[in-house]
Amino acid sequence: MIDLNADLGEGFGRWTLTDDEALLSVVTSANVACGFHAGDPSIMRRVCELAAQRGVRIGAQVSYRDLAGFGRRAMDVPAQELADEVAYQIGALEVFARAAGSGVSYVKPHGALYNRTVYDADQAGAVVAGIRLAADAAGGGDLPVLGLPGSLLLAAAEAAGLTPVPEAFADRAYTAAGTLVPRGEPGAVVHDPDAVVARAVAMAVEGAVTAADGSRVAVAARSLCLHGDTPGAAQLALRVRQALAEAGVRVEAFA
Repeated sequence: MIDLNADLGEGFGRWTLTDDEALLSVVTSANVACGFHAGDPSIMRRVCELAAQRGVRIGAQVSYRDLAGFGRRAMDVPAQELADEVAYQIGALEVFARAAGSGVSYVKPHGALYNRTVYDADQAGAVVAGIRLAADAAGGGDLPVLGLPGSLLLAAAEAAGLTPVPEAFADRAYTAAGTLVPRGEPGAVVHDPDAVVARAVAMAVEGAVTAADGSRVAVAARSLCLHGDTPGAAQLALRVRQALAEAGVRVEAFA
């Protein structure tokens, strides 16, 4: 059993990047951009409405405040400021999720922030502090956190009483250490659809993937991500879901 998530709502004003409607027909969880790397209030509202109509879980994809760089540029943000910005983004999305009859079910950092929280205890702790603030403001319950297996982010989330959800990427290359190959390096993104499908099945069935150096790396994931900004992402996501079903894997949102 595995969750299938995608990054959605990654547009701004008249500019659109992700095929939200098509992807919401395939995925079980939607990582919705909250305005800091992409997205605006109208896009957030529309994606939440579509997700709620189709029974897809809504997640807040929080990021550094970096519209120009799509949240993929390294930034140094003071811990308290970052915690506040994370809580702010979750709160903004919660308004539209609730208006659609749903709610924010989990949180996933985006881009540079996601990768930074793998090894940076200060930034990981700040992200979790922001999530904990948002969860407490909503009644003190759990707000699961998606992150890379073995990351400091997931360790901090668990220590704060939040459910850690290990995640894998079918369309990203891995290092031998189990981290993602930086986007600036050749081959960081897997573009061959057949390879993406095969990697998705291997991750779900075998719990492993072939790293960039040819070694076999363990990937214990409960959720599988496909990037919504990849050309043909919706069709690729459908192929992945069909291949998982044929391999006997049930695609279902994480508990």
